[in-house]
Amino acid sequence: MNEYTHVPGTTVDEQRTIEFVKAAPPLTDSAYTKSPDRDSADGTDTKHGALHFLRQGISWLLLIGAVAILCATILIPKIAGAQPYTVLTGSMKPDYPPGTLIVVKPRPADEIGVGDVVTYQIRSGSPEVITHRVIEVTENPQGELRFVTQGDNNGLADAEPVRPVQVRGTLWYSVPYIGWVNNWFTGQRRTVLIFAAAGALFVYGGWQFIADRRQKSDVSDSDAAPTDPETSA
Repeated sequence: MNEYTHVPGTTVDEQRTIEFVKAAPPLTDSAYTKSPDRDSADGTDTKHGALHFLRQGISWLLLIGAVAILCATILIPKIAGAQPYTVLTGSMKPDYPPGTLIVVKPRPADEIGVGDVVTYQIRSGSPEVITHRVIEVTENPQGELRFVTQGDNNGLADAEPVRPVQVRGTLWYSVPYIGWVNNWFTGQRRTVLIFAAAGALFVYGGWQFIADRRQKSDVSDSDAAPTDPETSA
């Protein structure tokens, strides 16, 4: 039937309407597969997914940083039998400026040589200590070792040679700026921090596990949901 074929019992306008309906191509399945709303939803999901991974990355970085500080200032020295100290003056600049955390391990006196950085008590039995570099090893008339020390940033050697009994140990490792944190973690605070950090790590790990399980469950439910008859053929 062409555009001008007349169907009995119809007007010319009705006839044209019939022909238009017949001439219109059928809608295909692809016409129902996507809509502006779905495209918008897909974009929103992608954005939320990116933000989720960004938050996860930041939270893990913060967690790793906190664990690293805890290990450097407390756990590693404790396990190794070392002692952490904080540099308070500029006598060892530029390598060890104020605020640097230094960790000192005991070493036999006869193994300490020129160039070693030692931490020694100002007076035997006194809690005050100095960390300087050994610039000379000598012996007194009785054959006892003495260490001549000097700060890297000082123009003169220390006034008195250091006796082995004064030496607390030699430098093992150092961490810039963390010394201020170590100064705050003293006595009871340090004990409380260890338990608090362990509890926080446990809670955070559990929360991450539950969040991941929920996310996987939501994805599975979404995949198993019945198809909307209005949006697909």
